[in-house]
Amino acid sequence: MVDLTITAAARPSRKKYAIVGTGGRAIFFYTAIAKDYAKTSCVVGLCDTNQTRMNFANSKLEALGHGAVPTFPASEFERMISETRPDEVIVTTIDRTHNIYIAKALDLGCDVVTEKPMTIDAPRCRAIFDAVERNPGRRVRVTFNYRYAPHNTKVYELLRAGAVGTVTSVHFEWMLNTSHGADYFRRWHRDKRNSGGLLVHKSTHHFDLVNFWLRTRPHSVYAQGDLKFYGRENAESRGAPPSAFYARAHGSENARHDPFALHLEDHPQLKAMYLDAEHEDAYYRDQSVFGDGISIEDTMNLLVRYRNGAVLTYSLTAYAPWEGFRVSFNGTGGRLEMEVVENSYVNSGGDQAAEGSLEKRTITLRKLFEKPQEIEISDGVGAHGGGDTVLLNDLFGEPTTDEYMRAASHVDGALSILTGIAANKSIATGQVVNVDDVLKIP
Repeated sequence: MVDLTITAAARPSRKKYAIVGTGGRAIFFYTAIAKDYAKTSCVVGLCDTNQTRMNFANSKLEALGHGAVPTFPASEFERMISETRPDEVIVTTIDRTHNIYIAKALDLGCDVVTEKPMTIDAPRCRAIFDAVERNPGRRVRVTFNYRYAPHNTKVYELLRAGAVGTVTSVHFEWMLNTSHGADYFRRWHRDKRNSGGLLVHKSTHHFDLVNFWLRTRPHSVYAQGDLKFYGRENAESRGAPPSAFYARAHGSENARHDPFALHLEDHPQLKAMYLDAEHEDAYYRDQSVFGDGISIEDTMNLLVRYRNGAVLTYSLTAYAPWEGFRVSFNGTGGRLEMEVVENSYVNSGGDQAAEGSLEKRTITLRKLFEKPQEIEISDGVGAHGGGDTVLLNDLFGEPTTDEYMRAASHVDGALSILTGIAANKSIATGQVVNVDDVLKIP
């Protein structure tokens, strides 16, 4: 891992940020800057393909007392950098364009904070590494908020202390429910060309956690994946009547009683960002999850071997009746088990604090020849199990030393997506894929 801690002397009193991509995830960053970190940070520019969304972002900034900032169309990204002179660029565009703005920002003299996944395939990943190499002194941070959740940090702490000896195998099962999971099939994520599929877009979080917990990197991947629940063909095979099908929910009589339909007009924030903005780019945020044009999987299973010899069995289901995960570590000294149940939500539906909030969480340590021990977990405040709050303070607050070194670099970002990229190749070929054959990371 790379130590990205910044000393107090090195950080200016008020750092300037420009944001490219003003959709749902951008709200997480600019709201935090305006509301909680106005003394240390400020937004100086917004860039997007859609002016309506930029106007909405400015209205949010003004409501929080920050004040509106200049807006720039995507074609004028370089002009935004030249005129607003940010210290860092926050990249929250669709996944397939992350590499473009990361590289341009570095070349123009800015550091970068990018939303996960860092990018979606090996050539784009190589382009980011090339940009870092030709701009020594510049840095890229990938915002893995799950690292910062107290329960995930506790697992790292226990494993580092040797609570189960040497970890030999990990079983990791992640469930996305029919609210959050379905949402990936309504949006641009449903096209693998945009997102790399859920094994890149979503599982990058989970693969990063395994890299982080075990302090290692993936060696080889074998995967299987299918579209078994969402999509028109699956709905038809289950006997869905013609009235069940529609292109999008807005204006559709068929969608009125569909529990999978998203009605944008019922969510003021989604309406303002997407329904009111679609006249500019024809992007429909409320597509049917049982429509045509879905090219990502909803059922995925992996077998991953790591350089330290540990093996991971992993599954991701995007249509489960509950949201959360179970992970178990088998070691030479025992077993560590964690279960986390998250509350249901729709991305950017309006209540940011609800995103990834927890219903329950437990960690059980089972040492060989000893009674099971329930591990106490410190309380987290805010979304994603408390991880968002800690991450935001690490990004925008006064610098502190982090003994867990949770700040993720471009190397961490690459190692997390390479598991998913290799898995996509394995699904396509039916073969075990050596990660170094996909892209060798120094």
